[in-house]
Amino acid sequence: MITDRLANPELAEIEVSGVTRASFLVRGALAAGAVYGTAAVSPFVSTAFGATTDIDILNFALTLEYLETDFYQVKAKTVGLTGLAAHYASNFGKEEASHVAALTSAIKAAGGTPVPKPTFSFPVSSASAFLGLAYTVENLGVGAYNGAGPLLKSKALLGAAGSIVQIEARHAAAIALLINKPPTPSGAFDEAKTMKQVLAAAGPLIK
Repeated sequence: MITDRLANPELAEIEVSGVTRASFLVRGALAAGAVYGTAAVSPFVSTAFGATTDIDILNFALTLEYLETDFYQVKAKTVGLTGLAAHYASNFGKEEASHVAALTSAIKAAGGTPVPKPTFSFPVSSASAFLGLAYTVENLGVGAYNGAGPLLKSKALLGAAGSIVQIEARHAAAIALLINKPPTPSGAFDEAKTMKQVLAAAGPLIK
């Protein structure tokens, strides 16, 4: 099976049902992270956007925040989390929802229309699988913001994106320590893959 050769096979199984450009880019980011690992997401997003508007970038970020909010506020309730894991899921869900609200307001303030929330399906059914996917998804979010943030033309919006990506990274580190994984999985620097490399392998995985 192709999933046996992926860096993060669970990302390949996340379903995002939506037809907006933002939903397509999130599916592409998931596929890139599945094939090459979350460190590959930043160059994928940067190249995928190319010349685009701040509203496009914010809607991409909003779609990713929808995914994370749904993951923590909906899926987390079905996998039997207890103790600190349950506490994290509850807190992180509230923080991701705050990100959704902030991005929605920023898009409207910029004269744009927030994309509608897609539907999601996450391939986990146990607490341990949920936490493993949480670790991967949070690192994916960091890579996605790192790729899209520098493309923002507004310094104010760039600052806002920077304040969000720091929280995503702290979520990732907290989950990492909970499941005995390194809080900095790529060491001091993230390795990058080119858009051509990512798409060659990731294209067939985009749902």
